[in-house]
Amino acid sequence: MEFITQPWAWYIAGPVIALVMFLLFYFGERFGVSSNLETLCSIGGAGKFVDYFKIDWKENTWNLIFVLGAIAGGFISTYWLSSSTEAVAINPQTVQDLADIGILNAGTTYLPDEIFSIDTMLSLKGFLILIIAGIMVGFGARWAGGCTSGHAIVGLSNLELPSLISVIGFFIGGLVMTWFILPLLF
Repeated sequence: MEFITQPWAWYIAGPVIALVMFLLFYFGERFGVSSNLETLCSIGGAGKFVDYFKIDWKENTWNLIFVLGAIAGGFISTYWLSSSTEAVAINPQTVQDLADIGILNAGTTYLPDEIFSIDTMLSLKGFLILIIAGIMVGFGARWAGGCTSGHAIVGLSNLELPSLISVIGFFIGGLVMTWFILPLLF
């Protein structure tokens, strides 16, 4: 059986996202990945150390279903809906810019080895980058009152000004990281 390995067209993916958002709204839930992390931390016992995590995680079981669905979806798309022989379509100028800072196989895989290989992550530099990035993402999501997906998908669709401000901040942070910090790391 052969599956389609191309991304869904906008006119299919957009309504599917809108349907999911409507269902979450209908059931009184808000979409966001950082709330899933709060639930996992609460299950892991973080509430013993930080009052913020003293929540009844059983009220958020839908978060666990979301996490399991994301893991299952990633597995299915990687092993059954992807072609491992196709290169990633990246602008040639982007490939050259990445090669200039040391990411030599950009476009040949989705996850460049210079950033995502086990050897890189287990090096001192890679480990420090993971720890610092994790702390910054956690701090940023907590400070902004949610993550990029929650603000960009749910907050903007609800016309919430704090979400607009947060999304603008996310984009500025991404540009600063891409153009100023990432070249210093490689």
